[in-house]
Amino acid sequence: MPRDFLLEIGTEEIPARFMENGLMELKSKAEELFKNYRLPFKEIKTYGTPRRLVLYVVELGEHQEALREEVKGPPAKIAFDEDGNPTKAALGFARSQKVSVDSLTVKEVNGTPYVFAVHERTGSPVIEILPDVLPDLIKSLSFPVSMRWGDKDVRFVRPIRWLVSLYGSSIVEFEFAGIKAGSRSRGHRFLSKGEVVINGAEDYLEAMEKAYVLVDQNKRKEIIWDQIEKLAAEEGGMVRRDDDLLCEINYLLEYPTALCGSFPERYLSLPEEVLVTTMREHQRYFPVYSSDGRMLPKFITVRNGTDKYIEIVREGNEKVLRARLADAEFFFNEDQKTPLSEKVSLLKNVVFYEKLGTMYDKCERLKNLVDFIGNCLNYEEEVKNAARRAAFLCKADLVTNMVTEFPELQGIMGYYYAKNDGEDLAVCEAIRDHYMPRFSGDMLPKTEGGCLLSIADKIDNIVGCFSLGIQPTGSQDPYALRRQALGICRIFIEWQLDLSLSQLFKRAYEIYSAEFELSVPYEELEENLMEFFKHRISGLLEEMGFRYDIVNAVLAKGWDNLWDAYMRAEALREFRGDSHFAALLTGFTRAANLSRNADRSDINPDLLTEDAEKVLYSKYLEAKDKVENLLLTRQYLSALREISDLRNYIDNFFDEVMVMVDDEKIRENRLALLKNISQLMSSVGDLSKIVF
Repeated sequence: MPRDFLLEIGTEEIPARFMENGLMELKSKAEELFKNYRLPFKEIKTYGTPRRLVLYVVELGEHQEALREEVKGPPAKIAFDEDGNPTKAALGFARSQKVSVDSLTVKEVNGTPYVFAVHERTGSPVIEILPDVLPDLIKSLSFPVSMRWGDKDVRFVRPIRWLVSLYGSSIVEFEFAGIKAGSRSRGHRFLSKGEVVINGAEDYLEAMEKAYVLVDQNKRKEIIWDQIEKLAAEEGGMVRRDDDLLCEINYLLEYPTALCGSFPERYLSLPEEVLVTTMREHQRYFPVYSSDGRMLPKFITVRNGTDKYIEIVREGNEKVLRARLADAEFFFNEDQKTPLSEKVSLLKNVVFYEKLGTMYDKCERLKNLVDFIGNCLNYEEEVKNAARRAAFLCKADLVTNMVTEFPELQGIMGYYYAKNDGEDLAVCEAIRDHYMPRFSGDMLPKTEGGCLLSIADKIDNIVGCFSLGIQPTGSQDPYALRRQALGICRIFIEWQLDLSLSQLFKRAYEIYSAEFELSVPYEELEENLMEFFKHRISGLLEEMGFRYDIVNAVLAKGWDNLWDAYMRAEALREFRGDSHFAALLTGFTRAANLSRNADRSDINPDLLTEDAEKVLYSKYLEAKDKVENLLLTRQYLSALREISDLRNYIDNFFDEVMVMVDDEKIRENRLALLKNISQLMSSVGDLSKIVF
C-alpha cells in the first residue's frame, strides 16, 4: 500500500529571503527526480521554517513503476528469410540486446515492418531506491549563497545538523554531510527540550506543533496575519497589508506570537516615511493606522515564541524603537539647519561614477536634459522651470544625515527639506518623484516636472553606463539599468509622451561627450540602446496583455516612439477581433509573398490592362491618401479599417489576374502594385508577424 514519505533537512537558521525559492526548487527537483526514477506518488508538498526544509510526499508507492522498453532493430525482411527463419542480422540483434531470438517482435513503422526487442523491468522497492535519490536531491538544491562547515566537502545554504527520513513509519537510511538520517527531529530552539521522535510521516506536523514548531508556512502566515489584525483592532486601529514584510517575518520564526507596542507621540511630527522606514526596514514592525488613515503611536511585531514574558519582550522592542526614532528626530532637525540649496556644493565630493564625474556634474546634466525633454514635449515654461530647479536640488539629500542613515529615503527627504525651505510645491514634488518607479509595479511620477526629471535621471544613468561599455549581461545588472529602462517605458506609455528615444539618447550622449571621454561611439551606443529598449518594451507590452505576435508586428515597424508603438498595438489588438481580419490577412499574405522579391515599387498605370487590377489600383490610391492622413493624426484603428476595405478588391484581383505572366514589364508592374499594397497594409504593424 502507498505510504507518505517525509524528508526533513535540519539546518542552522536560513536567511528568510532564500526560503520561498528554496522550497519551490525543492518541490520541482523532487518531482523531477521521482519521475525519472519512476517513483509513483499522488502529490508533493514542501514546508519550511528558518531551521528546516521539508519534503512531504503524499501516497508514495511501494515499488517503482515497471518499465517496458522497445528497441528497434533491422527491417523484418532482413531479419528473417523467406521461410521465417532468423538470419544473422536477427541473431546478432538479439545477442546485442541480451534477449532470445524467439522473443523478438515485429511492428510496422511508417508502413515498414521492423524487428523489436522488448525489455520489461519490474520495479524495485521504493525503500531501496530512496537512499540513492535523496542525497542527489539535497545536493541539487542551489541558493544565492552557500557555505561549507567543519571539514565537510559539501556546500549548502547553512550547515546541516540533522536529517529525518521516513517512509510511513520506516526509516529510510542514508547519509549526507556525515549525518545519518533517522526519525529524530528538533523542535523550537528555546521552547522545546530534547529531540522530537517522529513515529511516522503522517504524525510529523502534529508532533512538531507540540514541540512549538508550525512547519506549514502557509498556516503560519495566516496565524501571523490574523494575530496582527486582531491586535490592531483591539487598539482601535488597522494595519495595512504588506505581503513582502509578512513573508519575511513568516520565515524568521517557527512559533509566532504578535504583540503591540507604543512610542512617544512627539515622533509623529516626523515625516510618515521616516517612521515607516524605521519600523519596517530596520525592526520588521507593522505601523498601526486609525480608520481615517492617520498613523498612531503604536506598532505591531511578532516574536518567535509564546506569550510568556510578553511584557518584557514588548518593553525591549519599545526601547529599541525609541532609540532609533530619537536618532531620526536628531537627523531631521540637524538637516534642516541649512537649506537644501547650500548642500548642493557638497555633491562635488560625491562621485557619481569614476569616469563620469560627480553628483554635482550629474545635476548640471539633468538641468540640461529636462530643458531638452520639456521643449520636445512643448511643456509650459512654468513646468520646465520647476523641473530645472528640481534637477539642481534633487541629489542634495544624499549628503544629509537622514539619507546617510536611511538610504531608502533619498528623494523623499529632498521633498520635505525643499518644502521646509519654502521651495515651490512643484519643485518639491519633482524631487520626490524623480526616483519613481523604484521597482516593478511601483507608482509613476505624479507631476509633469517629476516626469521630466525621472526620465532625465534614468536616461543619464543608462547612456552614461552604455557609453563606457557597461551593459547588463545575463542575470548581472549591478546598476539596475533594466529596471530604469522599464520605468522609462512605463512613463512614456502611461503619460502618453510623444518623444523620440534616439533623440533622447543623442542629446544625453552629447552632454556627456562635451565633458568626458567616452569609449563607445554614438552609432554603436544607439544601436545597443535601441535593442536594449526593444526587449524592455516587448516584455512590458506582453505584461500588459498584448499577444506576442501583435507585439512582434508592432515592433517590426519601429519602437523609437514608445507611446506610438503602444497606440499601434492597441489598434492592432482591437482590429484583430474584426470579423474581416482573417480574410484581409490572407490577402496580405498572398500579396506579400508574391511581391517579396519585386525589383521595383513604382507603378505604371499604362501597364495595367485588366479591369480587376485597374480597379484595385484606383482603390489603393484612394485608400492610400486616407490612410496617410489618418496615420499623421495617429488614428490607427481607423487606418486599419480603411485598409480592410481593400480586401474584396484584392481577392478579385487574384481571382481574375495572372500575376506571373511572360511579359516582364506587365509582371513587374503587377508585382509593384502588390508590393505597394502590402506595404500600405503593414503601415501600423507588420502583418506577416501575425499568427492566425
